[in-house]
Amino acid sequence: MNLLVAPFADNEFMRLALVASVLVALTCAVAGTWVVLRGLAFVGDALAHGVLPGIATALLLGVSGLVGAAAGALVMMAGVGLVTRRLRLAGDTAIGLLFVSMLALGVVITSRSESFTGDLTRILFGELLGATRGKIGVQAAALAAVTATAVTCRRPFLMLSVDEGLARSAGFSARLFHALMLAMVAVSVVTGFQTVGTMLVLGMLVAPPATGALFARRAGTMTAIAAACGAASCWLGLLLSYHLDVAAGASIVLVSTGIFAVAAVAKEVARAGRHDDELPHAHGTVHLP
Repeated sequence: MNLLVAPFADNEFMRLALVASVLVALTCAVAGTWVVLRGLAFVGDALAHGVLPGIATALLLGVSGLVGAAAGALVMMAGVGLVTRRLRLAGDTAIGLLFVSMLALGVVITSRSESFTGDLTRILFGELLGATRGKIGVQAAALAAVTATAVTCRRPFLMLSVDEGLARSAGFSARLFHALMLAMVAVSVVTGFQTVGTMLVLGMLVAPPATGALFARRAGTMTAIAAACGAASCWLGLLLSYHLDVAAGASIVLVSTGIFAVAAVAKEVARAGRHDDELPHAHGTVHLP
């Protein structure tokens, strides 16, 4: 038990890292529920990488990386909407084009400065063990905003996840609520990059909600399971990082994907067991559960 608690009891930086990572996990659980239900994982991936040029430019200009990330996310979202509407390309084609363009632009910008090596690592993989109370405050505000949006827009979000035409027939603007859904994902990415980095925040957006989707029939239950899995991943991932001296953010994401893998296997085993029970017995009768 001491091994599970002592790292947090004895080290303030571990306590701050735990609080910051759990806030990221909760934010991603709320937004990630709709990422999984709506099939927006590719959009989340594009946003996670699309903010790179904004962050790089901000750091070159001596501005907060958070401001640059927000600018990059806005450009990415606006670009996807423009290409999709004006050029009539499929959404995934537009996202793919902007994804590679923004990522390439970010690499070009970072290559202009030899001092960017450390900054680039921090952008991509986060600086979880350097969490501060200021960053925790920003993440708490992001959690509040994302949760308020999800609760307020729950009904149109559910309809969009089934069919856009259903949302329109109920009197909701599909374009508006799709944009709000993307905005939730963008806020999660923009604020989460400071903690787990742009490359790893996607794992928190997808893995815990995907675990919830295995067992839940309601969006609220799915979010609750995702939040619990995300928080547990933060605690276990930080312990692994502390005891094995490995990267904290990557450890958390690996644990979260590991939890999904275990849950998926357990569900398949249970399903196979139920199918076996339903097979005819040797004497030709069928066992009804």
